[in-house]
Amino acid sequence: MSIFEILMLVCFGVSWPVSIAKTLRTRVVAGKSPVFLAIVCAGYAFGLAHKLLNDRDWVTALYAVNMAMVAADLALYMRYRPQPGR
Repeated sequence: MSIFEILMLVCFGVSWPVSIAKTLRTRVVAGKSPVFLAIVCAGYAFGLAHKLLNDRDWVTALYAVNMAMVAADLALYMRYRPQPGR
């Protein structure tokens, strides 16, 4: 466990609820990239896998929470994405 790993996860962890809240409030996803969100989610999944396989500690939960928030943001993108022909 590294203080830098913890701080990185906390900093990113603060940004996702802000993004989710904005999407829920405005129902606008302009400017969001589903590919970017999927890549970030995959990155958290790989970090989580590493923690589970090699270095289990309480920081593992931060990876899981961050991954869940990015997945929620991606789900909101899919829900509110612009529909062709509308």
